[in-house]
Amino acid sequence: MTKLKEIFQVEKPIIGMIHLAGNNKKEILNRALKELTIYQEKGVDGAIIEDYHGSSEDVQRVLKHSQKGFNIARGINILQNPYSAFKLANKFGAKFIQFDSVQTTNLILTGLDQYNTLKDKYADIAVLGGVGFKYIQPTGNPLETDLEEARQRCEAIVTTGEGTGIETPLNKLIQYKRLLNDFPLIVGAGVNLENIAAQLTLTDGAIIGSYFKPHSNTQLPVDKSKVKDLMDIVKMLRD
Repeated sequence: MTKLKEIFQVEKPIIGMIHLAGNNKKEILNRALKELTIYQEKGVDGAIIEDYHGSSEDVQRVLKHSQKGFNIARGINILQNPYSAFKLANKFGAKFIQFDSVQTTNLILTGLDQYNTLKDKYADIAVLGGVGFKYIQPTGNPLETDLEEARQRCEAIVTTGEGTGIETPLNKLIQYKRLLNDFPLIVGAGVNLENIAAQLTLTDGAIIGSYFKPHSNTQLPVDKSKVKDLMDIVKMLRD
């Protein structure tokens, strides 16, 4: 059983993003908890609490207040300081973290030794590691090299298209999966109602953020009906 299956208890998990938008700390917290509730009620398998519009302190506050009353798998992504996610996840019981890049050039620039030390120390925390991720510069290495190195550093590889809300090309997913074989691949951007079937056919899970928002605006609250509509399709695919 893969670490991914242990955490989410399903094949091809759907992971919803929580962008921590809001006008003040109280609104950010309350909205995040409401979004967690929506995800849980509609059958989303996990949620990433990310400092996309908020701060690492907001992430910590949401983690603290969601320790009880939620059985959805919680993960975190600290864009401003990804290394701090290991300690936060351990402290508040989050099961996984996301690193937007585990490519050699990015980790060398910011601390490959630090990453390896933290990964060993917090071995129970799964890492979803980015390769070919939006807004990350290519390494210049062959894709085979990038993927082989990444496999040693994380429990699942995440890739995306060119930007937030932009569909990840199917030929890119086919190429990655051919090279990765049984190693988990997660599509990390651009999944929507129209392409979910094709995207999940080629991958081992999906991270969905902007699609769950009205007009794909990450500043707005999650739309419960959009979550339901997409998860209804996912349930049919699983059946």
